[in-house]
Amino acid sequence: MDSDRAHQLLAAERERIEREIAELGSEAAGDRDESEDRGSEDLYQQEFDAGRAADLQEQLAAVERAEARLADGKYGLSVESGEPIPDGRLEALPTAERTVAEEERLGGG
Repeated sequence: MDSDRAHQLLAAERERIEREIAELGSEAAGDRDESEDRGSEDLYQQEFDAGRAADLQEQLAAVERAEARLADGKYGLSVESGEPIPDGRLEALPTAERTVAEEERLGGG
């Protein structure tokens, strides 16, 4: 994959994740402003938000790893085997670290 295209994909992915993190933070702050003790409903939302925040941080870390591979000239190559990752996979998942076959073997997607 062309490095300019890879930069575009990773920048767009970073922007999406950072926007979602900001939205999650503002929603949580808004919930505190309106705080009525709603018991289990509030607890569920807090746990959901915490899980979502952890997922977004994990996605951001994947972007950072992909950016490092791009800087090292290794973007688009499997971290496991060194085999090329097809451009179509990188277009769909810019942070892909392995080929589809390797992910399936690991039980991922």
